[in-house]
Amino acid sequence: MGRGKLEKFAVNATRANVVEPGKENFEKLKGRWNQDFFLKEQPLVLEVGCGKGEYTVGMAERFPNKNFIGIDIKGNRIWKGSTLAEEAGLYNVGFLRIFLENIDQHFGEQEVDEIWITFPDPQPRKRDIKRRLTSPRFLDMYARILKPGGKLHLKTDSELLFDYTLEVLQERKASNLLYTKDLYQSDLQEHTMGIYTTFEKKYLELEVPIKYLQITV
Repeated sequence: MGRGKLEKFAVNATRANVVEPGKENFEKLKGRWNQDFFLKEQPLVLEVGCGKGEYTVGMAERFPNKNFIGIDIKGNRIWKGSTLAEEAGLYNVGFLRIFLENIDQHFGEQEVDEIWITFPDPQPRKRDIKRRLTSPRFLDMYARILKPGGKLHLKTDSELLFDYTLEVLQERKASNLLYTKDLYQSDLQEHTMGIYTTFEKKYLELEVPIKYLQITV
């Protein structure tokens, strides 16, 4: 492991906006994020697989009346997101370092108002279908932690992942399903708030259409 990563991990260990294994509050926030972490009752929004946190921080800047949590397993990515949040002086955003398949161990039933999945690994091999963040096992976890009427959003460049997700949702008879295969040529772009991740900018430069969908639980 490079020295740079070790230094970033050391910084994460001192940051109040990072929750990770080894910290006292790591296993104590389930069902209590607003009360014990943000200290303010506001709608709770997650970004699952947040990467460097651009989307999480971007949303937090635009919506001070909501609380945001970026979730990823990579400590160096968490460091970047938490740095962006600190530099922006934001107190309505935090970062949780966990494996995504453990998400329902850290949030209570019906605790979350919205979940965003932005440009996840499409896991194209058939043997990795269960690892897709829109596979049935993940959708079941999201459904448990989302409030009734809560929303799940997906943005992706991957046609394979998008078509797979649509198929799964339609099989599950998802309600209030909105979707487009070309976000920036549709009237749904207002839902995405004009926030662009590094991946998204790259694909737009390559003229790859961005796919977007939203469902209400």
